[in-house]
Amino acid sequence: MPGVRPGRWAVVTAALASVAVPVCTPGHPTPGHPTARHPALPTRYEAVHPTRDSGPAPLAVLTGHRGRGEAEPGHARLAALAVPTAGLLSNTTTAEGVPPSLAADARYVRGSHVLRLASGRWMYLPDARTASAVVAAGHPAALRQIEASRAWLASGRVPGASPERRAAAERALLAMRALLRPNGAVAAGWSHGWKYSWPRDSSFAAAAFAHTGHDAEAHRILRYSAATQRADGAWEARTKLDGSGPPDARARQLDANGWVPWATWQWYQAAPRATRRARLATLYPMIRKAADHAAASLRADGLPPASPDYWELTTATANIGTAAPLLAGLNASADLAREANRPGDAARWARAARRLSAGISVRFLPLGYRRTVDGRHGHDSAVAFMAPPFNEAPAGLAGALDTTYRELLLPNGGLTPGNDPGARWGAYAWTPSTSFFALAWAGTGRPERAGRVMDWVLSKRNALGELPEKVDGSGRPCSVAPLAWTGSLAVLALVALDGPGLPTPPLRA
Repeated sequence: MPGVRPGRWAVVTAALASVAVPVCTPGHPTPGHPTARHPALPTRYEAVHPTRDSGPAPLAVLTGHRGRGEAEPGHARLAALAVPTAGLLSNTTTAEGVPPSLAADARYVRGSHVLRLASGRWMYLPDARTASAVVAAGHPAALRQIEASRAWLASGRVPGASPERRAAAERALLAMRALLRPNGAVAAGWSHGWKYSWPRDSSFAAAAFAHTGHDAEAHRILRYSAATQRADGAWEARTKLDGSGPPDARARQLDANGWVPWATWQWYQAAPRATRRARLATLYPMIRKAADHAAASLRADGLPPASPDYWELTTATANIGTAAPLLAGLNASADLAREANRPGDAARWARAARRLSAGISVRFLPLGYRRTVDGRHGHDSAVAFMAPPFNEAPAGLAGALDTTYRELLLPNGGLTPGNDPGARWGAYAWTPSTSFFALAWAGTGRPERAGRVMDWVLSKRNALGELPEKVDGSGRPCSVAPLAWTGSLAVLALVALDGPGLPTPPLRA
């Protein structure tokens, strides 16, 4: 997950026990609610609301991460103490975070980002404004915003085979829309350190928008990816939301060269046929640069070099969190080249994909697709990237998925990102890592198991119905909510579970 260059996914260690005091805020289930990266920086909890006994969906507030940009070398750390959001107000051009202290006694008006406060009044972000307003319930301008939001949902598809799943998908789609900027940047979250656009998170959001019928949003994200691509075909680890460049010198992550072409391919599969080829032509220069860079990165054994993976931690040898996305991206690029009538490009990238696939089979398969080819870094939830809708399931994947899931399962029912002995994640389950398996099992013919995993993730929505980044050892949602990546994964998994499934870029023989 983006953000852990020394550790967006910060962990509580024994050495920090004296300063880590969890404080929870209660919540009441919303209508349709199922229940109504490196330990280098101290992790702190911020008290934001007195504890009460009521409410089945409490929210543990975790602050003090460094990986999303807080406390970079030389960076003032005061802002890192800001309370993470529990929800969002949005007018589609900007957003305002809802703190947990307010979220505990408020609820969204269904299908919108308008909050109904405990007093019965409404709180919303007026159009063309950057600050919220509190108005009487039924205020005409707020009502127009509610109607527009519901119309946007109705213009696409809200997946989910049950009312609970549909309610979660609806809220996830609204959160993704709120985190999407007019220029196509997708904020990972709306808290300090998360207000940047990662190619990884953005790619998943584009795919989710595409497969729910929100073509304009998906294409806007891809255009932003094209605009922020480096001249060498790679991407910065993250960019400022205005697209002006990276906020720091964080190492680039090669997996972006897989995720962006994969997302473009997913968009193309769902896009209106009358216009998709012409619009692909405008994105094709981005695909060519990305795929050529990915192909050129492969070594003699067919694998990419060591690179920071989605944990945003560098490994000494090739890791599955980079190799699997690159394979998906090269296959996607080759297929897009065929659609664009570029046979030379298609053949070149298909050869590179076959080399990479062979390298993965030789080096990762015997290890059960563990994190690295040297076998020293344990299991990794990125094994799911070898499954559809990313890659056609290779030999041995079913067993590797089962084994990895068992190894990473925590007592709270969710998954830790991995069990690398050098990256202790503690008792916190990560909703993206857990969601990977719902998507993978949905794509490999195991819908019942996928559904159980997805329902666990959805049961951890907070009092406002937002999906959090993490779940603490007691099963409480914590850290930032909503998170664009988790919302996108949930939407994609629910689309896959509704049938007939999501498409997968073909590996050509």
